[in-house]
Amino acid sequence: MTRICHIEIDDRGLAPPTPEIEQERKVAIFDLLEENSFALPAKNGQDFPGPFRLGLAIREGRLVFDLASEAGEKVAEFHLSLGPFRQVVKDYFQICASYFDAVKRLPPAQIEAIDMARRGIHNEGARTLQERLEGKADLDIDTARRLFTLICVLHFGG
Repeated sequence: MTRICHIEIDDRGLAPPTPEIEQERKVAIFDLLEENSFALPAKNGQDFPGPFRLGLAIREGRLVFDLASEAGEKVAEFHLSLGPFRQVVKDYFQICASYFDAVKRLPPAQIEAIDMARRGIHNEGARTLQERLEGKADLDIDTARRLFTLICVLHFGG
């Protein structure tokens, strides 16, 4: 039961996503809902067993995780500074652009090298997310990777 069962992205006030960004969002949400590990540590003797409904938003320049029970009862809300994510998100989008360009014109060995770099930056973003959520939520690296993708989508909007 320590999982996310529903995700809602609040992109009000952000530029409309491009078709590519919208596709990334759909894939990340699908993959995340298929398999994830997300738990809230007990606080003041209160246990939060899950599953959780997750709302993700950017409000007042902060990344907001709004968590509710499966029935919709509010459980927790975290506000994280976007500062620690800015450079890794920028790097991730740059390497993704290089990768998509490479697929069109470079040999497989060079594409593979760029893809390895892309995965490395993606892992760095996931680790940053795990660090920022330390003490607030426990999540595995695959869940962190998928959530990082959604943060990228939110961060860059369109």
